Amino acid sequence: MKAMVLARIQPVGENSAPLEAVERPIPEPGDAEILIRITACGVCHTELDEIEGRTPPPLLPVIPGHQVTGRVERRGRSARAFKPGERVGVGWIYSACGTCVYCRSGRENLCPDFKATGRDADGGYAEYMVVPEAFAHPLPASPSDIETAPLLCAGAVGYRALRLAGLPEGGRLGLTGFGASGHIVLKMVRGAHPSSPVFVFARSAAERDFARALGADWAGDTDEPAPEKLDAIIDTTPVWTPVVGALKSLAPGGRLVINAIRKEETDKTALLTIDYARDLWMEKEIKSVANVTRADVRDFLALAERIGLKPEIETFPLEDANRALVDLKMRRIRGAKVLKIG
Repeated sequence: MKAMVLARIQPVGENSAPLEAVERPIPEPGDAEILIRITACGVCHTELDEIEGRTPPPLLPVIPGHQVTGRVERRGRSARAFKPGERVGVGWIYSACGTCVYCRSGRENLCPDFKATGRDADGGYAEYMVVPEAFAHPLPASPSDIETAPLLCAGAVGYRALRLAGLPEGGRLGLTGFGASGHIVLKMVRGAHPSSPVFVFARSAAERDFARALGADWAGDTDEPAPEKLDAIIDTTPVWTPVVGALKSLAPGGRLVINAIRKEETDKTALLTIDYARDLWMEKEIKSVANVTRADVRDFLALAERIGLKPEIETFPLEDANRALVDLKMRRIRGAKVLKIG
């Protein structure tokens, strides 16, 4: 099978090619696993974190990719949840122990043995992959495989972030950063909470224009104050400065949810500018999002089907995965990037 493989940690820049195109044997499914013939895989900013060593894979080489759609090709001996040919998807959660206090309480995203697709196990930048059948998801009839791929991570983690934000009906929502997840959250709110105004903070004028085109009530730079105080804000940026700015726009009792796998240290001094009385007092909250659960993925897919949510996408063939990653690093973003494989 064809696969794009990460063999070493390295920086990503213009004209770089961090992934190697290789031929590999088609993997064999284990006893409770399924083999998936992949049709599409979303390209996520987390892949940049893996490649550049901020969230490095435990072993190299590895096949990245954790927003996977495809068809069941073969089943392990005891795998019976899916039939051959059935459409399935795989998200960031590849497996969890199932026995720890977090798994038993429905918080498998916090499991100490949490394994991530495309980091701790080979993922979807390939023609085939295997996954424990319990961590694969049946896909609804719509949208298409290519449109569904970004919903499995950018959508599911955005859904979790919105749920953790505790946005009241008609509450004012802010989105700091407007990449794949942000634009899906905006569509989600427009479809499921139409009475809630949405305010977008983004460095790029193109991203602000994109947000307005998708129905944002206001869009400004990350250092601009919102025209009114907000009940909840979801931050998807990799830096601290927008977090500090977001706190200034948060209403009393509001919650800031940081939906990012890590924060860079380059602007950490921005935290020193936080003023307790202005930015945190009056019962404001800060909460982080860590991974997703299987329930997040499945509940969001059901919601997306119900409200007809389809992401804005840009497609690339598998062999152009490096170009997609470089475009993502250089912030040439309009919606979600997807590798078309099948």
